[in-house]
Amino acid sequence: MTTTWLALALTAHLGGIPAVSQYEDSGAMANLMNRFRADEGALGRLYPIEESRLRLGKMDEFYHGWLKALDEVPFDELTEPGKADWIMLRHKLRVRLDEEAFREEQLESTKDLHPFLDDLSLLIDQRPQRLSPSAEASAEALTQITQSVKEAHRNASQQGASKVKDSDARRAHATIRRLKDRTKEWFEYSAGYDPMFTWWVKKPWEDFESATNSYLEFIQKNLMGDTSSTAIPGDPIGDAALRKELEHEMISYTPEELFEIAKKEIVWCDRELKKYAKELGYDDWREALEYVKTKHVEPGKQPEMVRGLAEEAIEYLEKNDLITIPDLAKDVWRMTMMSPERQLVSPFFLGGESIIVSYPTDEMTHEQKLMSMRANNIHFSRAVTHHELIPGHHLQFFFAERFNTHRSGITNTPFWTEGWALYWEFLLYKRGFPATPEDRIGMLFWRKHRAARIQFSLGFHLGKMTTQECVDLLVNEVGHERSTAEGEVRRSFGGTYPPLYQAAYMLGAFQMWEIRRELVDTGKMKEKDFHDAVIRMGNMPWVMVRAILSGEKITKDFDWDWEFYQGHAE
Repeated sequence: MTTTWLALALTAHLGGIPAVSQYEDSGAMANLMNRFRADEGALGRLYPIEESRLRLGKMDEFYHGWLKALDEVPFDELTEPGKADWIMLRHKLRVRLDEEAFREEQLESTKDLHPFLDDLSLLIDQRPQRLSPSAEASAEALTQITQSVKEAHRNASQQGASKVKDSDARRAHATIRRLKDRTKEWFEYSAGYDPMFTWWVKKPWEDFESATNSYLEFIQKNLMGDTSSTAIPGDPIGDAALRKELEHEMISYTPEELFEIAKKEIVWCDRELKKYAKELGYDDWREALEYVKTKHVEPGKQPEMVRGLAEEAIEYLEKNDLITIPDLAKDVWRMTMMSPERQLVSPFFLGGESIIVSYPTDEMTHEQKLMSMRANNIHFSRAVTHHELIPGHHLQFFFAERFNTHRSGITNTPFWTEGWALYWEFLLYKRGFPATPEDRIGMLFWRKHRAARIQFSLGFHLGKMTTQECVDLLVNEVGHERSTAEGEVRRSFGGTYPPLYQAAYMLGAFQMWEIRRELVDTGKMKEKDFHDAVIRMGNMPWVMVRAILSGEKITKDFDWDWEFYQGHAE
């Protein structure tokens, strides 16, 4: 009886969604994946220095051990969702090993700039291992490391910038800075608490700090190229690494094939833009876009506009019975305003449970204010609001914290995260949610922007486009304000996002759209059931979503070769 009442209570609380569906019974794999995530997190916290040889060795042993353990799981006895989880966990372990190998390759390419890395890592790693070397030995080791820092500084000065790639210098600078911060933590752990440690190590630590700061300053000023606030640095990973990234995402297309998809989508967007520009009386879609940019609210009214757009989207979704939206999800989202500094990197809204709204502040220059208002106008903001809130990221994260939580952090992919949100832009555009030409142009701006993201992210990492050419593409072909284009490119290649993240928006949306075509358009699933099932399954590669929803028999040699692009989502 208790179970029945609990199930009913949960169903009511979640807005009519049953507690468990046929697509969610992962069985023993759920516990196994929770254990993996906990173990990996604990080991990572014990060895926090990613560049440490000790950590690299321990993680390699850990992942190989889990691969061996996974092979011992009776695969044929698992449920179908459990088999999918087995495939995804095995894939994640292989991805992790590839990532560790790539990290070692990058360290090898910059080793001449930080020859002291191994010795310093060894010293710092002693504390997490609960080792207590003598204070005198620690002072001696740190003194030797300081001499190595000074020697590396002298060698770099003699070689000059012509011998060092900008990207290598930037990576080395980041590595040395992280090591310096970890060394400070190591020193402060005992300094003042252990009198003998302080007596022996304080002066060597001060010498190390001074030498390292001097070396970091030299690298930044002399080896890293342009480091001004207006510079847009980047580190292209190259063709081989880009193909490996696609393999990690379970995508069988080549970078060249994806680039061609983007070109086709841009042509389609141009055709649509011209159509709605004519409805507004313009022969050139660029002129129509400039007109749409002028339709922004006055200062102080942006939050009110966002609230209205959010409520409009929710009302439309529920009126047309497109997806189940729990009452709590509608109630708990919040709003904050974005700082001027953050707008340099993220010129548009960001979202989740709290939507971060972009609009000029009083300390911006007149030119900055105008560009920010134009970029965050009413018609651009309509698509951004439901992309970030409901049915987009806020609803995603709401469900991810309540269903199939064992997959969180293991099966995650930006192709699902961003693909889901952009899929809804596709669907709402097709259904006529943007009723006016201005609104349709606003949504087309974003759709074309996503296609351009495929082009510039792949082009940059293949070494075919510079960051400045990426900015020019967004300004000249998409219609961005130059400041927002610079912010987009700076965010894309600043090291915060993985190489394929920007391409994941549109490519992920096309993957979901193709699954919809196979299941909803053919009558195998109802539209609302499809949306409810996908969001409950959690963040995972789309080819696995397809396998589970379609009832495909999942085997150990699961093949993710799938041509998901069948033309425009019309």
